[in-house]
Amino acid sequence: MRPFTCKVLPDKKRIFNYRRSRARRNVESAFGILSNKWKMFHKVINVNLDLAKLMVKTCCALHNFVRDRDGLSIQDAMSIEGCIDITQDNLCNSRGTMQSILARNKLADYFVSDAGKVP
Repeated sequence: MRPFTCKVLPDKKRIFNYRRSRARRNVESAFGILSNKWKMFHKVINVNLDLAKLMVKTCCALHNFVRDRDGLSIQDAMSIEGCIDITQDNLCNSRGTMQSILARNKLADYFVSDAGKVP
């Protein structure tokens, strides 16, 4: 999902971009930790989507099993080799699909609603 693009954004869009960026940072960090443990994630894996999902879920389960058994490794948390730089999102001017635009707008509305506001 792409961020809203513009130099000056209304609060709703600015809040959406901030929350999206925070979520992406967490995902990138988690995947970096996962790919450090299993090198198969360092390159393109040519499998169908269902098998790719199963592979990621399996590696997550194995990671959690090892972590529960051996404790948290500081090196896992500190070393995120090969992780892409997400401080600057790749903002391009191409438009997303109508479905993705509607989903983004729905999330933006939720983030400024009473239910979605951060306390």
